[in-house]
Amino acid sequence: MQFRSDAYIDGQWRQGASRFKVYNPANQEVIAEVPDLGAAEAEQAVAAAHAAFPAWAAKTAKERAQVLRAWYELMMGDIDRLARLICMEGGKPLAEARGEAAYGAAFAEWFAEEAKRAYGRVIPTTTATRRYVTIKQPVGVCAAITPWNFPMAMITRKAAPALAAGCTIVLKPPHQTPLTALALAELGEKAGLPRGAFNVVTTEHASAVGKVLCESPLVRKFSFTGSTAVGKKLGAMCVGSTVKKVSLELGGNAPLLVFADADLDVAVKGAIASKFRNAGQTCVCANRILVEDAVYDAFAKKFADAVAKLKVGAGDQDGVEIGPLIDDKAIDKVSSMVAEALADGATAVTGGKKHGAGAQFYTPTVLTGVTRQMRVNREEIFGPVAPLIRFKDEDEAVAIANDTPFGLAGYFFTKDVNRAWRVAERLEYGMVSINEGVYSNEVIPFGGWKESGLGREGGVEGLEEYLETKFVNFGGFA
Repeated sequence: MQFRSDAYIDGQWRQGASRFKVYNPANQEVIAEVPDLGAAEAEQAVAAAHAAFPAWAAKTAKERAQVLRAWYELMMGDIDRLARLICMEGGKPLAEARGEAAYGAAFAEWFAEEAKRAYGRVIPTTTATRRYVTIKQPVGVCAAITPWNFPMAMITRKAAPALAAGCTIVLKPPHQTPLTALALAELGEKAGLPRGAFNVVTTEHASAVGKVLCESPLVRKFSFTGSTAVGKKLGAMCVGSTVKKVSLELGGNAPLLVFADADLDVAVKGAIASKFRNAGQTCVCANRILVEDAVYDAFAKKFADAVAKLKVGAGDQDGVEIGPLIDDKAIDKVSSMVAEALADGATAVTGGKKHGAGAQFYTPTVLTGVTRQMRVNREEIFGPVAPLIRFKDEDEAVAIANDTPFGLAGYFFTKDVNRAWRVAERLEYGMVSINEGVYSNEVIPFGGWKESGLGREGGVEGLEEYLETKFVNFGGFA
């Protein structure tokens, strides 16, 4: 399989003075070596985006839409290669990787359409001699730092609206999964993105590049997806240095509630889809599963039986549903969290240990007897481990679900339409899904409450993040 392994700045493929290795997490084999760039190259990328901005912003929305549409078509035409790249460098099962590639491409399609709808408005005047209007204009050069768990979709969810709005962008992809980002740059070049409009700075030293992106006065908007701890620091740098516009999509601690009136088969299916997608390495996966007393034992058995059947292995193997964790640090964290829970009285009804498929594989696990004090309830696990917690009634369920500083995604299962409305309104989360474990797509606003972030990506709201509202007063009317 052919793929690019050089950085992309100002329309040129850059080799860099030094390079770092990209590994396949399924077998730790080296896939490629890519440039290990630093602050100087980041500044060059920002300068290139700044130089390209006036001409790109001056294009009509329809002209920009045509380029984005071409980018989308090229992505869809290359979906098999993109899926293989996602699988190879991120470990995601090939079927899931193909789904992500289509999901990622959809943002280019959606924002190609939304580019033509960046409407202003006319405001009724307060005096006969004036007319009030607002217009929407691109914010300017944007910078984005994206995570490894969705190496394509998290890029297009930022880059597509930025480009649609008339902005240019500098991207720092994660060091674990830079190859997908470079493939997108290659396709963007073919689609007609001008020099400097889309830049990819690869690095294994994120702090130096991140500092430039946060503090450069040429960058007007910064977007980050990653941990809450890192997001807080980067957001503070952006505001403290140049008061940039900031979007932060941060960590979660998603609850999944199963009420006694739920269809348990539907709940089991939804819980597996939510919890075990990408081996539990998603910010919106069900981190803890809360089950009403009356159905706790029945749900636990059905759920554990289904989880025990999940096939573990390298993502390119037929039928694999659970791939590897991204690195040694990830496997060590999951192992320690499970060990702590077991020591504190939880029971692993299935799993509870590393898997024989390789060094970075963990057996899909269901823990019963979990309490609110355990770390598997309080912290994001980011692995294929499902802790089950009992609750006695709706009030207790909502209280447990909301007892966290995070508020990204929440799920619950019920047949009661009154409860559906009531609980959806009471959960302190930016996104709530009822009776389904997966909901993400390009047309919805994606984002969280509390310490799970600022701003929204996708939907009509996603374009607004890259636009400034300008008020214009027309005076002197007779």
